[in-house]
Amino acid sequence: MRRRDFLSFVTTAAAAPAVIGTAARGLRGAPPPSDRITLGFIGVGVRGGDGLINQFLKLADCQCVATCDPFKGRREAWAKRIDAAYAERSGADSYRSCDAYDDFRELLQRQDIDAVGIATPDHWHVPIAMAAAAAGKDVYVEKPLGLSVNQNRALRAAVNRTRRVFQYGTQQRSMKHVRFGCELVRNGRIGKIHTVEVLAPCGQSGGATEPMPVPAGFDYDLWLGPAPVKPYNQDRCIGSGRYFIYDYSLGFVAGWGAHPLDVLQWGLGTDETGPVEYQGVGSIPREGLFDTITRWTVRAKYSSGVVLDFFDDHKNLTKFIGTEGWVAISREGIDAEPASLLKSEIGPGDVHLHESDNHCQDFLNSIRSRKPTVNPIESAVRSDTISQLSDIAIRTGRKIQWDPEKEQIAGDNEAAKMLDRPMRPPWHI
Repeated sequence: MRRRDFLSFVTTAAAAPAVIGTAARGLRGAPPPSDRITLGFIGVGVRGGDGLINQFLKLADCQCVATCDPFKGRREAWAKRIDAAYAERSGADSYRSCDAYDDFRELLQRQDIDAVGIATPDHWHVPIAMAAAAAGKDVYVEKPLGLSVNQNRALRAAVNRTRRVFQYGTQQRSMKHVRFGCELVRNGRIGKIHTVEVLAPCGQSGGATEPMPVPAGFDYDLWLGPAPVKPYNQDRCIGSGRYFIYDYSLGFVAGWGAHPLDVLQWGLGTDETGPVEYQGVGSIPREGLFDTITRWTVRAKYSSGVVLDFFDDHKNLTKFIGTEGWVAISREGIDAEPASLLKSEIGPGDVHLHESDNHCQDFLNSIRSRKPTVNPIESAVRSDTISQLSDIAIRTGRKIQWDPEKEQIAGDNEAAKMLDRPMRPPWHI
């Protein structure tokens, strides 16, 4: 070996991540380190921690190696929990493989991380996912997708350009009964679909408005990122408040609506298009901190003539109504009329949808195969667009005409401006 080659080898070996070395050895039932997919998690609150990290920790063919959150306590606590889980699995007294970061850009610089799970506040989903794709990472992005249609389109372009694997966090597509219900619809078991009713839980009003001191160990400026600068208040950043503030989200029209609207699109087979007309009414709080839509009724129409009735309710439900019966799908189960449909089989010659029984494992499988996930970027953009245009229709009080091919609003310049959202410099997409 030449001296230059030897020095290059030594330098590379010294910089190799712990997951490739001693920290990754001895995990019972796990593939060798070189065969494991390494993951970093950006945003490790309730959804990112309990929802994502805990799920990926159960899977033997991946290694969780990094956490990132502007809350110091969160990122460090989850890093310790990850190490503790691997220590227990390996039978070691201690285990060190996970690093904690404040700034997601530091995590993305690591060459040893293959993919990231993004469960930040909604206003960060698209900017961080785009940065991750540019850094060569595959991305799992929690719902809803972005704050605007144009943000979503930019992310789709970035994912396609960089050929990254994308999984949208609408995990109902990985539930067997959801897939079966959509296959019943796709195979014409209830005749021609004429109406779909979509229900999602309503939003909230309220929220304290008084400024408060920023807690120690919290990088509030980084948490705000591309959002406007506002005085810190606990209801902005901790608990469910961030779901109901328009600077950071669309509220439950998107936050909860993402799930049943995604089932709508899957069942209709419209993952590459969407309704062409929207009209709706809703309630927007005028007092307190929360200012997203709380109650809503939206009617949208597809070019095929199918009518979508989307409104708030305590349920999470997608009900397909056809000329010969109906199928209603929720997270909890499935119902149908005639009831005999529930005992029918999807035959070899019928439409069979992407089969996944674990949303996180499906993501890992696609990283290995480089084939699409059960919910790739195009379907994510299209279902989220329904939430976006519902919000625009309610806020303008006008009927919105939408061209799903050009992805433009026709004949309403004021509404068309709402397809984008300004971002606080220097953040941009």
